[in-house]
Amino acid sequence: MHKKEFRILFLVLCSLSLTLNAQKLINSPYSRFNLGSLESEGSFRSIGMGGTSTGMRQSNTIYFLNPASYSSLDTNSFVFDFGLDYAFNNLSDNTTKFSSDDINFHHMIIGFPIAKGFGFAAGVVPMSNGYYKIAETVTSTSPGYDANIGAYTTANAGTGGFNTYFLGTGLKLTKNFSAGINMTILSGQVIRTNELVFTDYYNVYNDNNTESIQLRGLNFDYGLQYSAKLKKNYFFNAGISVSASHNYHTNYNQLSYRYTAYGTRDTLTYITNDATKTLIPATLRLGISFGKVNKFTAGIDYTQTNWSKSKIPGAAGYVADSKSWKFGLEFIPDKYSNYSFLKRVEYRIGGHIGNDYLIVNTAQVKEFGASIGIGIPLPRSQSMTNLFFDYSKRYGSSGTNLHTEEYYSFGISLNLHDLWFMKRKFD
Repeated sequence: MHKKEFRILFLVLCSLSLTLNAQKLINSPYSRFNLGSLESEGSFRSIGMGGTSTGMRQSNTIYFLNPASYSSLDTNSFVFDFGLDYAFNNLSDNTTKFSSDDINFHHMIIGFPIAKGFGFAAGVVPMSNGYYKIAETVTSTSPGYDANIGAYTTANAGTGGFNTYFLGTGLKLTKNFSAGINMTILSGQVIRTNELVFTDYYNVYNDNNTESIQLRGLNFDYGLQYSAKLKKNYFFNAGISVSASHNYHTNYNQLSYRYTAYGTRDTLTYITNDATKTLIPATLRLGISFGKVNKFTAGIDYTQTNWSKSKIPGAAGYVADSKSWKFGLEFIPDKYSNYSFLKRVEYRIGGHIGNDYLIVNTAQVKEFGASIGIGIPLPRSQSMTNLFFDYSKRYGSSGTNLHTEEYYSFGISLNLHDLWFMKRKFD
């Protein structure tokens, strides 16, 4: 095996170990509900185009949301994509503001062809993030202070999240049609703690409530794509993919107790169930793309998940059906220019709009955003560095007293494309 192949395998192992231990420390009160805040789907090339991927096909990019796209991977090639992202979240409720930021490992994906028109891909990507911290301290100088109650502190915190591990294949059935399947494993845990502590008195009970949800299970994604080569190097693609509905094995625990400063403890409720199920409903994705080879690509996606049919322990009444539109454009001035590096760069722009799966104060959270991205080709190879910047806003309807989140994220990924299986005559 060549030295370059050893380096790629080393990066795969390091990336996987980082992913398994990652926890994004972005403070979002919306993570208090359901399975946490859902993460953006897709590779950074896709996110730079607003998240479009269902109808996309590229020989050097893995569009794992539609496994039928794996059939487009170059013969004798190997693709390895891993990325880091930095996020900044600005919260506002019209009276106060709070911000948090964090940098973390995002994804690791590999792909290669098994035969011509028959590809394989595997990886690990984030599904949701359950981190948040909310605290309030009331003293004698605070508005609404009650001398009969005294000073107190409330603390609400969440940790953990869920990741999706996948492996799948895509096969070209005919000249124009490809089909694919992913086997996915969802795994992770969120832990939430709510505590009320009285600081003026010692002969009173403080309250603590802790809840944990641990999921694991195996599911499948199914994909189909139609691709047509048009005149003058133009092309048209259309795709559909479905993530099947599934009941995931769940370990659910809830403990509520009260305690005093002197060590007295009284358990109020204790629930433990390692045989319950969490139903995550099916997701439907539709997408089309049109463009000219090595010049431009335009795409649009529609995604729908009927979360109202879900069954999540402790989340009754907090879920609603989610629908979103994603659209993007990629432009390459001159992919093979010998005189201008900037003409070989891929320029991307996109947007997304839709409803979140969360209901708070009887109102569904809404979201929209815009993104830009670039793909920087590496010298003497088809490998590329992908960068994106995305601005997203989550908010509620007027009069619902929901806070607003402005979410800024920046990501950088290295997409390595190598002739993995080709035997070289010279090293």
